[in-house]
Amino acid sequence: MTIKRGGIRLAKRLDEVGFSDIVQIRNKVMTMRAEGLQVHALHGGEPYFETPEPIKYAAIRALVENQTHYAPSSGIPALRAALVEKLARKNKIRVTTDEVIVTVGGSQALYAAFQSVLDPGDDALVFSPYWTPIGDLVTGAQARPLLVPTITARRNGIRRTLEQFSTPKTRAIYYNTPQNPSGLVFTRAEAEEVAAFAIERDLIVIADEAYEDLVYDGEHVSIASLPGMEERTITCFTFSKTFAMTGWRAGYAVAKEPFMTALRKIVLYSTNGVATPVQHAMLYALKITDSEHVWRRQEYRKRRDLLVKGLNEVGLECDPPAGAFYAFPNVAKIHKNSRTAAQILLEKAHIATIPGSVFGAQGEGHLRFGYAITIPEIEACVEALRAFLA
Repeated sequence: MTIKRGGIRLAKRLDEVGFSDIVQIRNKVMTMRAEGLQVHALHGGEPYFETPEPIKYAAIRALVENQTHYAPSSGIPALRAALVEKLARKNKIRVTTDEVIVTVGGSQALYAAFQSVLDPGDDALVFSPYWTPIGDLVTGAQARPLLVPTITARRNGIRRTLEQFSTPKTRAIYYNTPQNPSGLVFTRAEAEEVAAFAIERDLIVIADEAYEDLVYDGEHVSIASLPGMEERTITCFTFSKTFAMTGWRAGYAVAKEPFMTALRKIVLYSTNGVATPVQHAMLYALKITDSEHVWRRQEYRKRRDLLVKGLNEVGLECDPPAGAFYAFPNVAKIHKNSRTAAQILLEKAHIATIPGSVFGAQGEGHLRFGYAITIPEIEACVEALRAFLA
């Protein structure tokens, strides 16, 4: 008897899920450096400083004290309690320990959020330009990202623009502030417009607050803190940017039921939680005073101002970003196609950036310059730009 088989193939839901262009650029930079070339690396998303020593020692202490066994998949109780306190104090989000879950970085929190709320055929509104993986996280849930131009929304009205781009199948809004790649920070009034629209249409908001501690102009407003939003918002956080813990894979999500049960299932059956020593390091990180965050923010502001001044002086028009650690200048002077512009800069001036088009169509014509590097590195980049564009 002949048995008919479907053949060896991947699950169809992965057909439209790609790999990050940023990783490909990072690999190119590594190759150039291996060849002995100096490359001005402004393509990355890493803090300029190392993980603070006390956080590292907290992880070492946990290892020495044999805190290496299974922990609750949602997170150790002490850490979740500390997160509840931080959320109430800093974000004005009041939850219980049962409404907080520790995740493998902010990325797992976002993955779990989209998987929890999107069904095949659903639509999700995404402010654009947006952090590259978001489109793939939506399509990986067999849903469709609907790109909402952020600049247009700010000019014409947030709520009005959301109405124009929404469909009957819209189920969620991806809301990121401060934004990657533009550094834009939504105002409280704008957050209230998004909230009003979500409540009116009975939508879920997936809030990405990775850069919550990096706001230079204005204030950071957690949308879940607004009236009527706690029960319809999944907020995703990371320790990566604030504490320079990118490689630790330390994050968390906050949500009410029924979303928290779904988040727990996804974490349980994917990673079964975060490494126990990492959680003890996270717990210590939460003890770091706000004054240190203020000092770090001042250092980022110096870098921002230095880079933005240099970009404008060479004719790459750029407004100072209100948050995060990226500048997003118009690079039509180099080339109207951002991929071509990035390639020219890398090959001719040895400056590594990220093409704006990888952040959605609304990013075309721009390049992302990351300024989470040393001041001498920024100065060297500006000089290389001057020499190239002279």
